[in-house]
Amino acid sequence: MKIIVIGAAGTIGKAVAERLGQRHDIISAGRSSGQQQVAIEDYASVQALFARTGPVDGVVVAAGGLHLGPFPDMTPEQFRTGLDSKLMGQVHVALAAQHALNDGGSITLTSGIDAYHAIRHGANAMAVNLGLEGFVAGAALDLARGVRINVVAPTVLTESVPLYGHLFPGFESADGKRVALAYERSVDGPETGKVYRVY
Repeated sequence: MKIIVIGAAGTIGKAVAERLGQRHDIISAGRSSGQQQVAIEDYASVQALFARTGPVDGVVVAAGGLHLGPFPDMTPEQFRTGLDSKLMGQVHVALAAQHALNDGGSITLTSGIDAYHAIRHGANAMAVNLGLEGFVAGAALDLARGVRINVVAPTVLTESVPLYGHLFPGFESADGKRVALAYERSVDGPETGKVYRVY
């Protein structure tokens, strides 16, 4: 199968591309890296990506920014960071992908453990990740042609602990290889509307 991995240069995306690449043809994509360039915050850019690749069998999104910071100091503009990037960016991909996928294709998005377990400075992250999971549950009921949609909710990655570990005290991390298995399950399995929690 032909699978697009958006964010393939990142920690999760790289692990997913390596895992899925054992069985599938991978098209790596990113804002400034990969075989294809795309800005997920821009719906026209996402549509152009699928126009260039032609029909594919799956798309994985491991991209999107958030604002991590104390709520008392947060501005509306900072809160919109996650809404415009991680939330709407992935919604843009799903909206465009449903028309570009072959019958039975799959869409796999990324949320996070902080959808369920609040962390300090994580108000934006929690809102965005819960929003993504609600979107997937609703969209799964309406998709046609056997197209499936799921979301992976990983804990903090072991590789990212030096950067983000201080925000997750007492949380068990998971390495990229383990997290990638959940994406493989979404792409190669039969389920839709599911949240694959990795923690």
